[in-house]
Amino acid sequence: MKRAYERLLDYVKVYSRSDELSETCPSAEREFDLARILEQELREIGAEDVYLSDTCCVYAKIPATPGCENAPCLGFVAHMDTADFEAEHVNPRIIENYDGCDVELGNGRWLKTESFPHLPSLRGKTLIVTDGSTLLGADDKAGVAEIMVLCEKLIAGELPHGPIAVAFTPDEEVGRGTEGFDPVRFGAKYAYTVDGALVSEVEYETFNACAAKLTFHGFNVHPGSAKNTMVNASLLAMEANAMLPAGDTPRGTKGYEGFFHLIRMEGEVETAVLEYIVRDHSAAKFDMRKEMLQHVTDLMNEKYGDGTAELQLRDQYRNMEEKIRPCMHLVENAKDAIHELGLAPETPPIRGGTDGSALSFMGIPCPNLGTGGWAYHGPYEHITAEDMDTAVDLLCGIVKRYSEMK
Repeated sequence: MKRAYERLLDYVKVYSRSDELSETCPSAEREFDLARILEQELREIGAEDVYLSDTCCVYAKIPATPGCENAPCLGFVAHMDTADFEAEHVNPRIIENYDGCDVELGNGRWLKTESFPHLPSLRGKTLIVTDGSTLLGADDKAGVAEIMVLCEKLIAGELPHGPIAVAFTPDEEVGRGTEGFDPVRFGAKYAYTVDGALVSEVEYETFNACAAKLTFHGFNVHPGSAKNTMVNASLLAMEANAMLPAGDTPRGTKGYEGFFHLIRMEGEVETAVLEYIVRDHSAAKFDMRKEMLQHVTDLMNEKYGDGTAELQLRDQYRNMEEKIRPCMHLVENAKDAIHELGLAPETPPIRGGTDGSALSFMGIPCPNLGTGGWAYHGPYEHITAEDMDTAVDLLCGIVKRYSEMK
């Protein structure tokens, strides 16, 4: 039986980055490359009802052991795609008995304790890093690997369990991980995503999230005769952005604090565009942020004429707390399993979202568990083999608890 980190090393070599500019499902055909590997591996280890959908979701089931048939069907979910950083030709490096000091990755990049003060706590472990040119892909291929090891252990009869459902999804990194998801085929009553960081954390609060696009229309004439005539769309965009709270950006916020995050801007004299992602844990404050963007749009139109500014809002996901709160046994069982591993359980809010947000609103309450990884979405991503083993132990501990639930 392979350890989780060994499976991770296989999976990160498969290029499965999603495409935020695509409107297809999945967003990139290459995501099927990993999905087909996982489909085959699930069949080989003896999982049942293995199915790969045309939307690139992989499903499987593991029947309950005798005496546990009446336990609720418990699901585990991880996503196969990687984030919008270079993710092709991943070349992981393994550092055995890591000394807790700075690591030269390559390509002029260093993993430094100054930037990552937790590194000394990893001393003595088997550290897995990148070569500095790509991300690692542990988000969320570590979660995939850990769930696969769990499946192998359950099928081998290592512990009693109720019915288990597994799903691997595409496109989580572009906010569309459950677009083609079939909750009926999945079949779980409760589930966990395995897509977080520290193994000691169980997360059940996410942001409320939307995407916002502000388009500005100017009027272009020769600058020599532009007095009281020219309207520069790029300057309009700058003026509008300046109306938003300067401190409400990702850099200036933490914990439950929300933000406006300007992710793209382009502009000429005639047309300019600002694109934001808008986030807040509080539903009321989230609505206020959307109202603020509408107010800015209205002010620009009042000042420069109707049609000068246009606002488009697209809701992405909601805070899953409202769906998990009635099922807090999901959080308490995970905390108990974490404590049993000798760790101090924590429940920080997620400053983002997971597939669990959408799944919870599909009727499958779904908190998030840690994989053991750090510094996701870039070349400094790293994880240890031992923490991945601990993540597998956590999954086993949760399964054991639900096997006793009727």
